[in-house]
Amino acid sequence: MIDNPITAMDLLDKLIEALPFPARLTPELQASLREQNHSGSIPTSRQVILLHYMGNEGGILCKLDLGPDVEKTAFVSITHLRFDARLPSAREITAYQKRRVKNLQRQPR
Repeated sequence: MIDNPITAMDLLDKLIEALPFPARLTPELQASLREQNHSGSIPTSRQVILLHYMGNEGGILCKLDLGPDVEKTAFVSITHLRFDARLPSAREITAYQKRRVKNLQRQPR
């Protein structure tokens, strides 16, 4: 099992209550979004405006507000975002991200 469903749902509930909140995009995510949108102007920080749990396989999915200059919507895994340490759930998010990445790496290929 990749996620602990109780922990994931508890975190999801807390994050939904905090919407919208800021997130920083990883350089890899920025590059991917640039390719998909054929735009050189993908900002480094954006607002998370919607969350959904995609089950054990997909984890917590975040919809980002990329602004009016970007043509496509971005739905990304929470593991591809970074959060300000002052965000009330920042430690829980970081723990979830680390646990999820570690468990994904353990999965058979």
